Amino acid sequence: MSAKKIAVLAVVVTLVALFFGLELNQYFNLETIKAQQSSLEQHVSSQPLLASAIYFVVYVVVTALSLPGAALMTLIGGALFGLGWGLLLVSFASTLGATLAMLISRFLLRDWVKAKFGQRLARIDKGVEREGGFYLFALRLVPAFPFFLINLAMGLTKLKTSTYWWVTQLGMLPGTVVYVNAGRELGQVDSLGGILSPGLIGAFVLLGLFPLIARKLLNILQALKVYRGWNKPKTFDRNLVVIGAGSGGLVSAYIAAAVKANVSLVEKHAMGGDCLNTGCVPSKALIRSARLAHDIRQGEQLGISTGEPKVDFAAVMERIQRVIADIEPHDSVERYTGLGVDVIQGAATITSPWQVEVNGQTLTTRNIIIAAGAQPFVPPLPGINQVPCYTSDSIWSLREQPKRLLVLGGGPIGCELAQAFQRLGSQVIQLERSACVLPREDAETRELVEQSLRADGVDLRLEHEAESFAAEGDNFSVNVKNLINGEIEQLGFDALLLAVGRKANVSGYGVETLELEVRDNGTLATNEYLATRFPNIYAVGDVTGPYQFTHVAAHQAWYAAVNALFGSLKRFKVDYRVIPRVTFTEPEVATVGLTENEANAQGVSYEVTRYGIDDLDRAIADDSAHGFVKVLTKPGKDQILGVTIVGAHAGELLAEYVLAMKHNLGLNKILGTIHSYPTMAEANKFAAGEWKKAHAPQGLLRWVARFHNWRLGG
Repeated sequence: MSAKKIAVLAVVVTLVALFFGLELNQYFNLETIKAQQSSLEQHVSSQPLLASAIYFVVYVVVTALSLPGAALMTLIGGALFGLGWGLLLVSFASTLGATLAMLISRFLLRDWVKAKFGQRLARIDKGVEREGGFYLFALRLVPAFPFFLINLAMGLTKLKTSTYWWVTQLGMLPGTVVYVNAGRELGQVDSLGGILSPGLIGAFVLLGLFPLIARKLLNILQALKVYRGWNKPKTFDRNLVVIGAGSGGLVSAYIAAAVKANVSLVEKHAMGGDCLNTGCVPSKALIRSARLAHDIRQGEQLGISTGEPKVDFAAVMERIQRVIADIEPHDSVERYTGLGVDVIQGAATITSPWQVEVNGQTLTTRNIIIAAGAQPFVPPLPGINQVPCYTSDSIWSLREQPKRLLVLGGGPIGCELAQAFQRLGSQVIQLERSACVLPREDAETRELVEQSLRADGVDLRLEHEAESFAAEGDNFSVNVKNLINGEIEQLGFDALLLAVGRKANVSGYGVETLELEVRDNGTLATNEYLATRFPNIYAVGDVTGPYQFTHVAAHQAWYAAVNALFGSLKRFKVDYRVIPRVTFTEPEVATVGLTENEANAQGVSYEVTRYGIDDLDRAIADDSAHGFVKVLTKPGKDQILGVTIVGAHAGELLAEYVLAMKHNLGLNKILGTIHSYPTMAEANKFAAGEWKKAHAPQGLLRWVARFHNWRLGG
């Protein structure tokens, strides 16, 4: 720290220490002010300019040093100087003090924060540069935000001092008027009866209503700014247009139709989206066939000898299409038309905040929900276009089984499909750049999955990276770099499966025309209500994130649809507190809430309770005695912070914990619930029992033991 910073810090610390050391804070309370009211008013009357100057300086110092008492100082200003002169003094003193506090924060803290959180601060600076003044104005307009925190936080940004000054002056003015007026009314109270005076009651009513009025005013100002240059239709054809008929779009349209709104659902490909056609449904159908092949190989352990299974790969893939066809009616045009949804098959283009063009027709709508989904990411590796390359979208077109399948990626999709193809008879080589698969999970979870993949025969290569591809006739190869020692190895393969992530679909339907913000990770930016920069345009599902799960898209759809249709009356912030996820490898991995890694990274204190499924009767009988239930709880309490289950049917077992966390039920409630015997679900009860055992009141139990011994006559 430089000498100048040390000097400034010393001055600030000294002044704050003097404030509390000399007990000056005792004068900053309403009782003291009321007791000295007459004396103060006399000083103001006899020397108004000197009193004003002293008041102004004290206010600036209190605000600049972020000392408690700014709100009371505002009330005093109204009580001593009246509405007009008091407002003038408070407005300029508060703005000057706030600006000084911001500059002190910037001088002392910005360099340190930048060195520690440079990348995050750069993103914040980018946003502040774009809309910092408006964001500050929003915070200033609503007094619910502590102003001293705003001063300190804005000092960490690059917001111009001049912008900070005038936005603060303007933004705090409405609240200052309310508080100064309330202070003026307080100054007129000279008896208990005066507390019920109409003027004072009116002042406090205004204080209570101001945040609501301010928020409404802010919404109007924001709308005027964002819709500038767009012509709003006088009438509308529809209440809602939904773009995309995946999980998020289907649920959005369903909810709108259920509440009798006029809704259109536009889909340019297949109804049901990725989940039905290329994702969840086909992958689980493939995994089912792969699991049967695996079980046949393990038959001798159950006393049944069948030999090596004969896999008809084309028949397996045809069955997958039959499964899709059987589920398809749930998401069909006919079903949704019957529900009251106007289903339009075609490519949608948003041409204005209230207009969507599809098949040459322009639809006018009050609200739009974008549910455009995502697509697999294809890395631009040299030679990749020369080899048979598939993604989780296109792999289902295969009818001839690849003898050697190269899988890039160790996330959930990569692990699920690598294991399934290996069990069906392909030799799978799986490459992952990092040191583990499933990087979001805890170490022991990852290790069990890695062991299972290798036990099935997958050639799993961690910390390996594909550098380039080559083709010589029907012979395909990849150059693989070992990231540990830097060595390059050439591997042959017959087909390539890419599972290195998915990217949101944010182009081709009007995002550029409307200048909707796209985050650094490529997803559409939305607020806590799932609205884009236009309050009537929402986004749900993979296109906005933050979770790329079918059930999260459906969860978001409720919030987006309700906010779109009823937001003028009441809006709801999307709730991400309890989000489950499942990876359908064997063993299955199911998680909700925090993992140990996440708890440690966030600095959350926790206790771990672990129950090994290898001890569960049903698991032993089913030859599935592997895995565990791990529960994170608050220290000393049964409140659940997170759960990880690894083992057979983990996804189904997790539902009990999802319910418990959603409704704030602790482990004691799970322990007190009857679970059928013998079932896998008993693992949840036994895990709760392990927690109870660890928290048994040992002192009380010793007294109970003495009681029983006394009853025996001992």
